[in-house]
Amino acid sequence: MLTQSLSAISLALALAVSTPLHAAKASPSAKTTLSTLSAAEKSDLLFMREEEKLARDVYLTLYETWGLPVFSNIASSEQSHMDAVLKLLRTYRLTDPAAGLAIGEFANPELQALYDTLMAKGRLGALDALQVGGIIEETDMHDLVAAIERADNADLDATYANLLCGSRNHLRAFAANIESMTGQAYAALVIPQDEVDAIVDSPLEQCGTP
Repeated sequence: MLTQSLSAISLALALAVSTPLHAAKASPSAKTTLSTLSAAEKSDLLFMREEEKLARDVYLTLYETWGLPVFSNIASSEQSHMDAVLKLLRTYRLTDPAAGLAIGEFANPELQALYDTLMAKGRLGALDALQVGGIIEETDMHDLVAAIERADNADLDATYANLLCGSRNHLRAFAANIESMTGQAYAALVIPQDEVDAIVDSPLEQCGTP
């Protein structure tokens, strides 16, 4: 998942996404809550905790830089997403990789590099900052769908589904801000344009509690 995310981000930042990443489709089969996690589920859960932190940290910092309300509003939502993943980490007695880390600090060195790259783009201008928001939300959706497909535990599925719903709403907000600023329709940066259009052209969703 991390390699896919970093590759997608790199392509988007270079404005050369000639082959968009296609999100995997979640299995419709019923799942139950188990007392243990597979290696893949553990890896996804630990990664998701820091990926949500990355989103929150970027938005908090870009709000300080540009003062756009969308960043402050969504940063608060990302904090709730972090809390939801932390609850799962505690349920399965996994060590929190984000414990004690300040804004902009990550245990995962590749996520640290990714944060630095996104912040470099976000500081170029207000439009660049909004595009960074779009990149983050598209990437989160890609990763969450993949994590749902790998998960066998119903509680992971439920949490990821709520985070996915939140990411769709966040993308709608960034797209609206970009369209207002440029007068042009939002252009997908990570996932296929038709999937992004279907999200952006649909109303805000009422998401469950993460």
